[in-house]
Amino acid sequence: MIKSTVEPECTGQFSPLFLDYLKQKPELRKFYNQFPTVENFKSLIEGKEFSLEKRETLARVLESQYKNAGMTIPEHTKAQIQALKQANTFTVTTGHQLNLFTGPLYFIYKIVSTINLAERLKVAYPEHHFIPVYWIATEDHDFDEINYFKLDGKKYQWQTDQTGPVGAFKLDESFKGFFKEVAHFVPDFFKEAYLGSETLAEAGRKYVHHLFGDKGLLIVDGNDQELKRMFLPVIKEDLIGHRPHDLANRTTAELEEMGYKSQIYPREINFFYMKDGLRERIEKSGGTFYVLNSDILFTEAEIMHLVEQHPERFSPNVVLRPLYEETILPNLAYLGGPAEVAYWLQLKPIFDYFGEQFPALMPRNFALVLDVVVQRKIDKLGLTDYDLFQSFDEWKKAFVSQHASMDITLQQEKVALSEIFQASGKNASGLDKSLGNAFEAARVRAGKIMDQLATKVRKAEERRQGDQLRQREEIQVYLYPGGSPQERIENFMKFYLSDPDFVESLFGFFDPFDFNFIIMKKENG
Repeated sequence: MIKSTVEPECTGQFSPLFLDYLKQKPELRKFYNQFPTVENFKSLIEGKEFSLEKRETLARVLESQYKNAGMTIPEHTKAQIQALKQANTFTVTTGHQLNLFTGPLYFIYKIVSTINLAERLKVAYPEHHFIPVYWIATEDHDFDEINYFKLDGKKYQWQTDQTGPVGAFKLDESFKGFFKEVAHFVPDFFKEAYLGSETLAEAGRKYVHHLFGDKGLLIVDGNDQELKRMFLPVIKEDLIGHRPHDLANRTTAELEEMGYKSQIYPREINFFYMKDGLRERIEKSGGTFYVLNSDILFTEAEIMHLVEQHPERFSPNVVLRPLYEETILPNLAYLGGPAEVAYWLQLKPIFDYFGEQFPALMPRNFALVLDVVVQRKIDKLGLTDYDLFQSFDEWKKAFVSQHASMDITLQQEKVALSEIFQASGKNASGLDKSLGNAFEAARVRAGKIMDQLATKVRKAEERRQGDQLRQREEIQVYLYPGGSPQERIENFMKFYLSDPDFVESLFGFFDPFDFNFIIMKKENG
């Protein structure tokens, strides 16, 4: 494959806030710590405080998580885990929902970008060690968002009555029935991961480790009692003082006053209560805490006691999950999509309040893969990289006009006809003033007739150029399946099944410090 890039603003896919962040607009400087350049990581390294006690806990928990998933931990993974105990080791992190079979392509792109960042930092700061981390979102409860994947226009979906955090979902008979639909084409490592696991979380850990474990990636599950014990001060403050809500709302209001749209909406309490298949929001009324959609109630004393005894039952929402990640990891950077980067910008005052360093916000790499067939169509139509991001209707209008056998607007004819009516009307008005008005009315009617004829000429040209227009429509469907960008819809198996080296090839194309949109083109032959 060969690589080309276009500026992100030319794709029309990103919000103004995200684009202005990439441009380092001065008014946004207060909402982040360091803009992600190699040089700026020096101050991030110097500013990150992470105790040896936390390091020991993190390493111990990680080793336990791998073993509890029924995995034999390879030596290189053990070495990464042990390295976390050293004061000169830092992490760079990405996270994502626990989509079936990885979900859309950008899941893969996130992790490749993160691994490449760790390698780039090691070159720039050889006295330190950098570990790429995938935060596996086992506490997520939005099952409808993750219970499917799409491949070549078909949606494969698992239906189950299970509720609560999706990581705990059992791979039961309903899953095995679903798996039969895909077993004939999925790679063996997926079969081993899913059929050899009891829960969705176990399977996710196994297949991600298969794909990226040898690159040094560690998989962290935040749903852990020991890890959440590090987060106790935040849990208590959010439940009782509601400070995160106030700080995030203030920042959100500032951004909205500057014309930026809010990505997340803080609540007075930003935790869910999680136990035995339940994950529901906690709310407070008077002096009573209650769990939505249940009959669970707590007094303030009871919920504070429960936090001390069972912190694992308190699951942060999107407002506090970023702070949780940074609290339990020696982390320097978070890599995410445009919406993720944007909502992190609403959260910096919360980090400041709790004395936690705000990480560098790194846009993951964005990419489009063109196979040989679609590349031939693109070449035949003479499309540029920038043309690929133009709307089909705009492109069609320009293309049909450019390649028409005549002026499809009939502009010259319209002007000539208008001039005839104007001149004749001027002469006729000398005979009878009312004739001038009659000729003007006729000129308007004739103009409408010419517009109708121009529409017919344009449609005739579109029929004549039908093959080219159909090819462009086919390209559009390939680039935007279902109307959304390829990387947000297609599963990586679309390319992996015909090219087992596809994921490995991404490491050579992605640069974590290049925020342009990447186009990867498979060469003919």
